[in-house]
Amino acid sequence: MPELPEVETICRGLRPKLEGQVLRRVGQRRADLRFPLPKAFISRLSGRRVLQIERRAKYILIHLDDGWTLIIHLGMSGRMTVIEAAPPPAAGPHDHIEFLTAANVTIRYNDTRRFGFMDLVKTKLLAEHPMLKKLGPEPLSDEFNAAKLRQALHSKRTSIKAALLDQRIVAGLGNIYVCESLFRAKISPRRSAYTVMGQRSQRITEAIQNVLNSAIAAGGSSLRDYVQTDGKLGYFQHQWRVYGREGETCGQDGCPGIIRRIVQSGRSTFYCANHQR
Repeated sequence: MPELPEVETICRGLRPKLEGQVLRRVGQRRADLRFPLPKAFISRLSGRRVLQIERRAKYILIHLDDGWTLIIHLGMSGRMTVIEAAPPPAAGPHDHIEFLTAANVTIRYNDTRRFGFMDLVKTKLLAEHPMLKKLGPEPLSDEFNAAKLRQALHSKRTSIKAALLDQRIVAGLGNIYVCESLFRAKISPRRSAYTVMGQRSQRITEAIQNVLNSAIAAGGSSLRDYVQTDGKLGYFQHQWRVYGREGETCGQDGCPGIIRRIVQSGRSTFYCANHQR
């Protein structure tokens, strides 16, 4: 599933092509994705001007000139591709939604598994949307710091790995970037969340922000379906230090430990027990 860096990369690719543009035509090739598409989806979007594109956690928010916002979640395999050729190439079997701007730029939403969704909500009520209202702070914002993380974790008896995947504690993190952040912070994924205090909370906060910024700069991590809006792969997967490296030598500051894989809450966790405590 695309995580925060991948969604942020997509937003950055869409902004110069969509912001300020009128949606001249919207195409819909099926009635549903993960959920049914909003009623009158095409007519409600056609002719609207895009004011701004934002990201909240793993969600793309496209603000329109009529006071409504289009929410897009990419699910497991969704991708947004910018096509500047006119006419665009023929749509494929999994190209479900298409936006054509007045500048003749086509944006296609492709989703093989159809776990993504789109919804329309009044912009002023956005914070109350069921998918958004319980989200925690953005990890790259001023709202996220060591003190606030300590406060959020102080009563959590779950593992720090599970806690960081809880979108109510910090928004947008997924399995890859939690593994990478814990590795860089030298914190064991098995550690109880409430014990991540003092310098540990400072280390994990800084590691999360550094990992996310590096991943965004690299265009995200490409696994299976994810590509950037221009069709290029992200390349942060080449900078992974622990994820997917089971059985390899750790190498962190000369550490001789071996990367292990365990399963936590049904998800693979990769870590080095030698230097992550």
